[in-house]
Amino acid sequence: NGDISCSKVYEDANILAFDDIHPMAPVHVIIIPKKHIATLMDVNNKNIDVAYNLLSAAQEVAKIKNISERGFRTVINCNAEGGQVVFHLHMHLLGGRKLQDPLG
Repeated sequence: NGDISCSKVYEDANILAFDDIHPMAPVHVIIIPKKHIATLMDVNNKNIDVAYNLLSAAQEVAKIKNISERGFRTVINCNAEGGQVVFHLHMHLLGGRKLQDPLG
């Protein structure tokens, strides 16, 4: 809602994407739907458009950051054991170097 300043990378009617303030890779962007959905488990047939919007925005962000051809990783953490800290659905897009570290 514009209350917190950020380094905006991409925005459309449904999505906001901004640089992570604690990047784990040279490119680390957070992609969030403007519609509040707490976790991935809350996505259903009434709001499935959010999943499409997140994936479409990830493609645009990868192009903006010039990593679409080199490759990148997307991550959605879900609930406490999945590493989710902020309970508003969001996707991490990481790239800018070869990502080798295993998750988990």
